[in-house]
Amino acid sequence: MKNLQKGFTLIELIVVIVILGILSAVALPKFVDFKSDAANAAAAGVAGSLAATSALQYAAFSAGKSGALAANGMQTCATAATFITPPIDATKFVITTSVPCANNAMTCSVQYEQGGAAVGSPATTTAICF
Repeated sequence: MKNLQKGFTLIELIVVIVILGILSAVALPKFVDFKSDAANAAAAGVAGSLAATSALQYAAFSAGKSGALAANGMQTCATAATFITPPIDATKFVITTSVPCANNAMTCSVQYEQGGAAVGSPATTTAICF
């Protein structure tokens, strides 16, 4: 009767560990940058919502719909952000008016923040003001 042994040799195990180490060293930098990419995409999404909301509010105002804007108008990006539904999380996004209202247009800047520190780059959009 033959004595059969099954399993991997030490050399085979070391080769597998080395291959996994090389793969992780190549793949890890690609996954680390996803955080800033996700923050940029989130800021761009909020910026798009800001532009669309300002256009909808201007259309309602121009059509004579009575409401909060009839008396106040929309002069800042922060004011426009209050009309986005669902509301923007103020702890994660900082919305500023980078170019003030002129000729019914203003430039808004949206920055994603985590723990009070900016993540990624700010997204900018042009919104309607009145």
